[in-house]
Amino acid sequence: MSDPTGTLDDLGLTEYERRALAELFELGRTTAPTLAGATGVPKARIYGVLESLSDQGFVEVIPGRPKEYHARSPAEVLDRATENRRREYEAFREAVEGSREAFLAEFGPRYDDAAESRDDELFSVVDVGEPSEAEARRLYRTAETEVNVITTSFEYLPTVETALAEALDRGIEVRVLMLHPDHIPGGGRSPAEKREVQAGIVDRLATAYPAVETRFSSGKLPWRGTFCDPSAAYDSGEAVLLVEENDVPDAIRQAAITSNGSFVAGLERYFELIWDHESLAEYPDPSPSDRPG
Repeated sequence: MSDPTGTLDDLGLTEYERRALAELFELGRTTAPTLAGATGVPKARIYGVLESLSDQGFVEVIPGRPKEYHARSPAEVLDRATENRRREYEAFREAVEGSREAFLAEFGPRYDDAAESRDDELFSVVDVGEPSEAEARRLYRTAETEVNVITTSFEYLPTVETALAEALDRGIEVRVLMLHPDHIPGGGRSPAEKREVQAGIVDRLATAYPAVETRFSSGKLPWRGTFCDPSAAYDSGEAVLLVEENDVPDAIRQAAITSNGSFVAGLERYFELIWDHESLAEYPDPSPSDRPG
């Protein structure tokens, strides 16, 4: 007899143990040879199988010549299995806690030394798309003072919107520097289509998140990305960014991640220069070539 519910698999029983227990539910009280014949478990193995089931509390052993075996009720089996796992976990937890102090004393300093060397690395990388967007969401959620965004049209707003809203609720300053619509890469779309997409995002920000400051770079932007909490002391800040590569598909691009305070401070100075001197506060009118007719 097999278990159509698959529950015996979840109990961690071997194939022979599953066969024997399922058959015992149906046979009731029986001997090892009879059970071996009913299940196909080799006679040389059946006694070991029954001993294991007994040790786990799933089977009762009835003394006699020959011994007989009787399964506990299905409900009792599940209760015993749960109790067995609880005891195993408690034993595991106690073993871990017992060695915690020595383990941390041994390996903690090694990890800290390695972490210091990792901090010296300027960048790590993630793939563009969901991985880079996840990093951007993390920056919104961990920011303490400000988040700045350098973007073409902020078309990925829906993927970070919840994190952005939560940041605003915490009082985080958010600024978005978009590319002038005249400079948006085509990507197979007409200038009018490109502008329509960007205008929709701008309207969404203005309507739903009026606290977000938005400006439009009057020139091309070599970088795209998000950075937070820059410091003039070069002791804080994180960023995720990528360079302008219009001819490279996003599927094979990578974004750089850094927590180097000096680099983030430099990125912030670049951002401020564009924001203050090379950007427009109002959404730009279309260039003559973009106007219909």
